[in-house]
Amino acid sequence: MHDDLIMDNLHDIIDSIQLIEVRFSQITNSDDFVMSADGLQILDSICMRLQIIGELLKKIHKIDPAVLEVYPQIQWANIMKLRDIISHHYDHVDYEIIYDICKNHIPLLKRTVGQILKGQANL
Repeated sequence: MHDDLIMDNLHDIIDSIQLIEVRFSQITNSDDFVMSADGLQILDSICMRLQIIGELLKKIHKIDPAVLEVYPQIQWANIMKLRDIISHHYDHVDYEIIYDICKNHIPLLKRTVGQILKGQANL
């Protein structure tokens, strides 16, 4: 039961990452987020997906923290904290940080979640 829930959450994280990748493909630099209404809409939609990822990771961590601890290359706690910032302090979200996350951290997160999925499927 718990393994199925973890697997479902991991698949949902991959879905959110893929949506972020599609939306971020229109962004060439951090200022693209704030120079137009379309950019702001993309920023908002990416933030929503980052919030979802953080929430799903919190659920996984609550079920079995060891699942994430095996992959220290990801700062899991920071992702979960980002979820809290987006949820409770949206006015403090820095678009340049969101740009950095999308450009430099989402690819590693996608690879790592893929590795976790492969590992969970083998259990």
